[in-house]
This record gives sequence, structure tokens and C-alpha cells, in this order.
Amino acid sequence: APGPCSYTTLRDEAVKLFNSLQQLESERDPVPLMQGVLQTCLDLPPLVDEIYCQLVKQTTEPAAPGGQGDLHYWQLLTCMSCTFLPSPPVLRFLRFHLDRQVPAELPGTGAPIGTESRFPASEMAKYACFIREALGKTKGRECVPSLEEILVLMRRQEMICTVHCPGAPACSVAISSHTTAEEVR
Repeated sequence: APGPCSYTTLRDEAVKLFNSLQQLESERDPVPLMQGVLQTCLDLPPLVDEIYCQLVKQTTEPAAPGGQGDLHYWQLLTCMSCTFLPSPPVLRFLRFHLDRQVPAELPGTGAPIGTESRFPASEMAKYACFIREALGKTKGRECVPSLEEILVLMRRQEMICTVHCPGAPACSVAISSHTTAEEVR
């Protein structure tokens, strides 16, 4: 059935999201497109698992590892991991995918295996580590990351924000997508 905000059927929206992911490969400024994908997933939660699966597929043996399109997929996967938790079966699949991206050694040989052996100190491995940590902290959100937050997530950094407290001077605080108000106190 049609969803909120003038969406069509889930199937049609899934196709639109797939087309958006294809467009992401060549996008010079991927941030608005990423935010649109995140917003659609927030409005239509059944599509969260679909996008996770599509991103795993796109980041598995890409045509140009470490190229602009590949990095954009990893950056969107990073934003997804800080915004939504997939269902348990997709989460297990995603963790398996991430484990393949991180440096590992063949038992007893010390020889590297996995993506890291083909692409030493690759961005993919760094994103995989960041995403794995984020998945351990993500609880879901009521709104998608802002454009500024997406830019910070794309660099795997914290965001500096100014906190104003009554009767105290304002202070700058480094926060992540998972920082709560209680942690800032």
C-alpha cells in the first residue's frame, strides 16, 4: 500500500532507491542524495533491510575498489549504520561482510587475508571498523542526520557543537551520532 509523504508502493520505492544508489556512483556531491535515501528509509522502515542488502552487494568486489563510487557506497553504509539497525538476520549478514573488510591473518602463518591484504590500509577497512562500532551503539533515530552530520560521518569524525547552559558560559563539545544529552552534561 502507498506509504506516507506521497510515496508509492514499497516495491516502486525500492526500485527508486536502487536507482538512487546507481546515481550515487557518479555524484559529485553525494550528500543530498544520501540524505534522501536515509529519509525514505526513515519514512518506510521495511526498506531499511533492502538498502543494507543493496549496499553490501555494491561494496562486495566493486569494479573500482577505493574509487569514488565505492567510497560513496561505504559512506552511505556508514550513515545507515548510525541511523538504523537492520533486522537480526541482515545484521548478521552485514557483520560478516564487515569482517571480510578488516585485516586478518591466516592462522599460524601471519600472512594477511581479506580486503586488507589486497588494499593495505584501505579506506574500506577503516569504514568497516567505524561501521562495526556504530552498529554497537545505534538505537534508532527520530530524524535523519543533517547535511553537516553526514559530511562529518563521511570522514568518520566527531562533530563540534556549542552547548548553552543556563547560568554558565557556552562551551564546545565533540559529539558523535550516538552522543546523548546525558553524556554531554
